[in-house]
Amino acid sequence: MATKELTFQDVAEHNTKKDLYIVVHDVIYDATKFVDEHPGGEEVLLDVAGQDATEAFEDVGHSDEARETLEQLKVGTLKRNPGDPKPKSATTGAVAAAGQNQSAGAGVGLYAVVAIGGLVAFGAYQYLQQQQAAQNA
Repeated sequence: MATKELTFQDVAEHNTKKDLYIVVHDVIYDATKFVDEHPGGEEVLLDVAGQDATEAFEDVGHSDEARETLEQLKVGTLKRNPGDPKPKSATTGAVAAAGQNQSAGAGVGLYAVVAIGGLVAFGAYQYLQQQQAAQNA
């Protein structure tokens, strides 16, 4: 099957249960046959019918199996025209990456605090042992 190149306007025409296209990462999928099988229910797909569903798809955290199923529904690619909505995935991905970097930084900082606390505790223990030995001598 040849890959089609459709615009947002073309995709928007496919917005019913019997004719349902969605866009995920600028790839167009015909979800018509999958509407009744979708584990989240048909309403989820109908809410994004004929639209860019990238953000909704990624927010749910679909499994690898779901992504494979999506590939089987591929119709073509999205041709963006001037005035079309910007892709939502670029900003979402940047925010997610920033959040991951902050989490990683907090994890390293936590290990540093624990390590320094351990060294201080060890130093205090050694000091108290020396004081006790000096009193007993």
